[in-house]
Amino acid sequence: MSEPTTDNSAECDTRRDRPRDGAEFPRENDTRGAFRRQESRFREWITSDGSSAFPAAAGRYHLYVSYACPWAHRTILVRSLKKLEDVIGLTVVDPIRDHRGWAFTTDPDPINGFRFLAQAYEASDPKFGDRVTVPVFWDKETGVIVNNESSEIIRMLNSAFDEWGDGSVDLYPESIRRKIDVLNGQIYDTVNNGVYRAGFATSQEAYSEAVHVLFATLDELDERLADRRYLFGGTPTEADWRLFTTLVRFDPVYYGHFKCNLRRLVDYPNLWGYVRDLHQIPGVAETVNLDHIKRHYYITHRSINPTGVVPAGPEIDFTAPHGRGHLA
Repeated sequence: MSEPTTDNSAECDTRRDRPRDGAEFPRENDTRGAFRRQESRFREWITSDGSSAFPAAAGRYHLYVSYACPWAHRTILVRSLKKLEDVIGLTVVDPIRDHRGWAFTTDPDPINGFRFLAQAYEASDPKFGDRVTVPVFWDKETGVIVNNESSEIIRMLNSAFDEWGDGSVDLYPESIRRKIDVLNGQIYDTVNNGVYRAGFATSQEAYSEAVHVLFATLDELDERLADRRYLFGGTPTEADWRLFTTLVRFDPVYYGHFKCNLRRLVDYPNLWGYVRDLHQIPGVAETVNLDHIKRHYYITHRSINPTGVVPAGPEIDFTAPHGRGHLA
């Protein structure tokens, strides 16, 4: 099963129109008030064998990301786990986004001197008129966006650059790819995108539908992790990291800001230990920036949090013992 084509960022974008009628992204809410995510536009591939227009090469490609965005966080994580920091550059946009979109001020763009990420989209397609999202995989040689679909970017990072990165890390093992795809599809629909379907709903009906399916899946995942360390046994796969970037944001943001408040992550004994376990893997903690995460959501989403006040809590200790080392 292929990855859903709509798996890109929604809070991780800019709009040319402003929120109206209570919707954060009006063009992506249907008549029922349900959130319907826009598809990614740029879908080219980087290949290790040179079979595409974008052959893998050290130093040629660059990632534009946000620490706040769970979809961009996937790519930051895989870049770190594959030890590609010296192979693929990375620039972080500001966490606070206004009507002009993702901006470069605290971390200037060293590649093109862009002030706004929208300039990368306009350079790649002058007729581009949709929302601007992170992550962006940029080709410095041709000066265009290769891909802005996070699920595809992490697949490229996992295999296309093994000549320079850590080829011993395989997040998409061939023997279980079908199983990973199936579980990815369920988690994407009900959890990764499910928190947004709840948070961006503009009707009680749409919200209730999304939030109850979300927690049904979290209950299933907590049960699944009762007798195995990770989703497919003793080694993390891309499915674990795709889930992690949502769960690590759950209590700080989604529980309150998106009204996903039937239960907290810390109320799930297996999921809570699982997230701490993943967080403590070398190279992961430094990719989690709770300051950027909280400031982005609470300040940027003014239709949901009109005051822009960022809550002080909750206090979360991802370094506490996870107690899952005995599981295989």
